[in-house]
Amino acid sequence: MGRGRAKAKQTKVARELKYFSPDTDLSALERELHGQTSSPPPSRASEYDSDDEDDYDTWASSRR
Repeated sequence: MGRGRAKAKQTKVARELKYFSPDTDLSALERELHGQTSSPPPSRASEYDSDDEDDYDTWASSRR
């Protein structure tokens, strides 16, 4: 028992998400679609160091 109540809640939440329409910032959407951003996206290259690869190699070799 209890599955009916959980399913009813999931159905309610799904219905609210389906029919809820928040205010949309159309100018921001237009900028995004046209690729005109105010600042360039952050570079992800700086997040990864060569030390991380060495750590993985050490870990992977110990797993074998």
